[in-house]
Amino acid sequence: MSYATLLDFRIIDETDDYIVVDKPAFLLTHPTKPNGAPTLWKQLHQLLAFEIAGGGQVSIVNRLDRETSGLVFVAKTSAAARKFGMLMQERRLRKEYLAVVWGWPEWQTKVVDAPLDRQGKHQKSEIWLKQMIHPAGAPAQTEFRIERCFEKIHGRDEPPGRPKRSPSGVTREKFRSRAPAINKFSLIRAVPITGRTHQIRVHLAAIGHPVVGDKIYGPDERLYLRFIDTGWTPGLEQRLLLPRHALHSTKLAIVGKIEWESPLPVDLAKFVK
Repeated sequence: MSYATLLDFRIIDETDDYIVVDKPAFLLTHPTKPNGAPTLWKQLHQLLAFEIAGGGQVSIVNRLDRETSGLVFVAKTSAAARKFGMLMQERRLRKEYLAVVWGWPEWQTKVVDAPLDRQGKHQKSEIWLKQMIHPAGAPAQTEFRIERCFEKIHGRDEPPGRPKRSPSGVTREKFRSRAPAINKFSLIRAVPITGRTHQIRVHLAAIGHPVVGDKIYGPDERLYLRFIDTGWTPGLEQRLLLPRHALHSTKLAIVGKIEWESPLPVDLAKFVK
């Protein structure tokens, strides 16, 4: 069995200069704690051990958050890292994401131009990394386009049939039916012009369409703090619907030369079905 069969990610393309991989949700890109948790960076080092021994390196060009899935571009040499870093600065390495969001926007396409900064620099924030729109922040622009809108039914009617009994044993001839909740969602293509921390998630939340499953920028940031304390629970599922934010890196392209695509992973494809 080759080492590649044991990887948590899928190899999309590889040359002497770079490797493009498809990262699953929940796999860290870089180590954050000295606890030996699996990371994309560590697995790439193991996969490319021969190249690294010969002077190569692992340089992740577009880092994804732990819960974000999809395409990651990795330079294998210092010269390639410089080259593709310049392409990023010149906006010739194009990135596209698919996001499942709450609601049906009233627009078909939209550009959000709103600077971002760490929230804790300007007001009290219990989440150190949380970002906010602020005039003192770094410039940030994102293009959005609706791919499709859909509805999902959550909850169900209580089934008809024989009368139910209360815990005391008293028969209830009538009981109240719990109507299903019909929620509206959209699948949106996001093209970040700049590359700020949490940019797509903050911009979508700011225009009233937060990403489904987003513990920080979704319905209540306290859900993130609760998740840190308790892990995933039925109560969190009821509020967030998905155990991770529904954001996927679906396309990378070197403008005018080559592009790579990754379809929605199973969890998100099932949600939008």
